[in-house]
Amino acid sequence: MKMSHRTPINLLLSALLAAVVSPTFSGCKSKPVALTALPFRAASPAFAGTLMAGLPPVGSQRVFETTAITELWVIARSSEPPPASDEVSPGSGALMAQVEEKQIPMPLKHTDVRASVSGYIGSVQVLQQFHNPYDTKIEAVYVFPLPHNAAVNEFIMTIGERRIRGIIRERQEAEQIYQAAKRQGYVASLLTEERPNIFTQSVANIEPGKAIDVTIKYFHTLEYVDGWYEFVFPMVVGPRFNPPGMTNGISAVPLGKHGASGQRTEIQYLKPNERSGHDISLRVDVDAGVAIEDFQCPTHEVSHESPSPHQLAVTLQPHDTLPNKDFVLRYRVSGESIKSSLLTHRDARGGYFTLMIYPPEELASLTRQPLELVFVLDCSGSMSGTPIAQAKAAVERGLRLLRPGDSFQLINFSVSAGQLGRAPIEATPQNVQRGLQYLKSLRGEGGTMMIEGVKAALDFPHDPQRLRFVCFLTDGYIGNEAEILGEVHKRLGAARIFSFGVGSSVNRYLLDHMAKTGRGAVAYLGPRDDAARVMEDFFNRIGHPAMTDLQIDWGTMRVSEVFPRRLPDLFPGRPVVVTGRFAGEAETILRISGRAAHLPVSLTVPANLTPSDSAHTGLPSVWARLKIADLADESTYAPNAELPDRIKQVALDYSLMSAFTAFIAVDSTRRSEGAEGVTMPVAVPVPQGVRYDTTVNED
Repeated sequence: MKMSHRTPINLLLSALLAAVVSPTFSGCKSKPVALTALPFRAASPAFAGTLMAGLPPVGSQRVFETTAITELWVIARSSEPPPASDEVSPGSGALMAQVEEKQIPMPLKHTDVRASVSGYIGSVQVLQQFHNPYDTKIEAVYVFPLPHNAAVNEFIMTIGERRIRGIIRERQEAEQIYQAAKRQGYVASLLTEERPNIFTQSVANIEPGKAIDVTIKYFHTLEYVDGWYEFVFPMVVGPRFNPPGMTNGISAVPLGKHGASGQRTEIQYLKPNERSGHDISLRVDVDAGVAIEDFQCPTHEVSHESPSPHQLAVTLQPHDTLPNKDFVLRYRVSGESIKSSLLTHRDARGGYFTLMIYPPEELASLTRQPLELVFVLDCSGSMSGTPIAQAKAAVERGLRLLRPGDSFQLINFSVSAGQLGRAPIEATPQNVQRGLQYLKSLRGEGGTMMIEGVKAALDFPHDPQRLRFVCFLTDGYIGNEAEILGEVHKRLGAARIFSFGVGSSVNRYLLDHMAKTGRGAVAYLGPRDDAARVMEDFFNRIGHPAMTDLQIDWGTMRVSEVFPRRLPDLFPGRPVVVTGRFAGEAETILRISGRAAHLPVSLTVPANLTPSDSAHTGLPSVWARLKIADLADESTYAPNAELPDRIKQVALDYSLMSAFTAFIAVDSTRRSEGAEGVTMPVAVPVPQGVRYDTTVNED
């Protein structure tokens, strides 16, 4: 019988195919659970295993092509009812009833990050080292962040000398396999996506004193801002606010308070006087291809070395390893101006490309028309303290930079929205002073009903004589991102949105996608950044017309499935990145055209499409992730029943994480000893600069 990835789980007998990669198999004396089996050709006949009849081959072929020695193991779910268990659900913290000391034991010991950057594509490996410091078997559950554009395409669980390569499956199927393995006492790992930038790692049946490592690999593209490339690695998920009635949000609860929020995903936070032993190490190796003129790390203390003028290696200092803020590395390459560039890659599936379009120099020489600036300030509890101080400093500088002929409005939101006046007012000296006084009175407290801020900012009539720019200043700590993005799409009109992420570990997924939907750009304002300078950079950008109505003549490139589907405006200092598929094989010229200040503007990019060995092997995964993101965005404003299946199919075809797929790995060589373990969460610190008392519900 031919099976597909849509085969129901009961027809698969809840089976799992996993590749176990090891230098030797001398210690593997256990045998797989007996099932009706078919012979399977492994990479080495000496280690041939078995493949259960009917098991779908989705993803398995790619797994075996990348390993030198493989062995197949199959786990079957028992047909009998599961045994009684004292299991508690994720987040219970049952083994930590007494928290009296500052040092809190946690099942996550260490995270090691190794990144390499070639051009503007990063390849990142994240190693999570779990261990069991208790005298009872446990399941570890860790909710953690990754970049929202991360194309997660590899997952490996390591137990001693053995490496079990995880496979991608439909999420529901993977979760059922994981629960079956967990009940039967097998060590298993499950990686699921809760948001494009929030993931859950579950590791079942860790025995007392034992250690298990999980390695995640992903590709992503770097941002380019005003001459600087930017590599970001997020380290902690910020506490989220969920509107009343919501149940599928991301909640913030204290250590040991599982179930208090009623949300699908919970993150437990340590109090300010509590500290776990979890730390992080990180190294980034950059090969820019051209000389690197300068670099900076505004978030952490680092050491560096430069093996050559175009290479840079940056390592986190040992005394700055607390994972409570995003790691940000910026570097600038030599040359008076950066030219638009095209990267390509071919494999058996065809050609893939990414094109970075840099703004033409003539944009900087054109002057802008009068502006209508709407500053929307998040005044919720999570912004209390340093974040709101930074946001207010940025808005203050923005008000002082307004010119005669401009108009402005100030809107603040927490549980509800307030504003300076009924409509934008002229930027006279008297009105600017009025705005400064209003700004000074704002405080951070209460919930984050961001929808109220969106409505207040976008619903009033537009002045056709002015360009409307809506500037959201927020940490983005909400659980209803889809609702917000859908409302922005519906209410946008002629406005453009520039989002400013304020804080040390902001919700970059929300902020990036608000700017993308709003045809604008995004900037980030960390605790150490100069707020006035960030706002000045913004005014320098909007002080010149954007290149609008972009069109690309692809020549003989023969492109298809290009993302984003709608080309955004091109602002000075901010390139547009376009990724897609192609079938052409000859040299050609790409022509990009548009308008700026009602004048035609164009530029050309040479494209050499001759087939060759390419180092940009991550491009297929990057493209597939963008397609998934595009479909997910569509679901926020034009939902239909087919979108989940379309997302799922792309993720399965390219072995990628998504909201509808998951990575699963099971070691079926032996059953762990003892009864089913207690579920232990990995509690995390609140992000640097965020107040625990205003963000974590103690009730």
